[in-house]
Amino acid sequence: MTLIKWTGNPVLNEMLNGVHRSDYRENCQANRPAANIIEDEKAFSIELAVPGMAKNDFNIKLEDDILSISAEMKDQDEKNGLNYTRREFRYDGFCRSFSIPEIVDQDKIRADYKNGVLSIKLPKSEEAKVKGRAISVS
Repeated sequence: MTLIKWTGNPVLNEMLNGVHRSDYRENCQANRPAANIIEDEKAFSIELAVPGMAKNDFNIKLEDDILSISAEMKDQDEKNGLNYTRREFRYDGFCRSFSIPEIVDQDKIRADYKNGVLSIKLPKSEEAKVKGRAISVS
């Protein structure tokens, strides 16, 4: 049995619950940062708290309406002594995947990293921005 978050908004539900395909789930289980998903009339925004990373540590891909965000950071501190060498390695990484709804204009997706927060802007297509229209009766 799988528990699914429900927000009352089907588009947000699809994004929050991510991908239910096993290949993506298996690859993205380790060390997942929490995500904020924000919606306004023009776009969705995904924010991930990932302090200590650099811009070039991130790998962001969009394939088959799946936005995958991953990062790998390798840090090495080396100190030499008389007859020994001490090395401390630090490997850190994560992977998150999100289903992108059809109303997102995939050609205009942008990412920005500032103050430890990775922000990804997912603009809505022009058709999705139309709130309503008049329908004539024939």
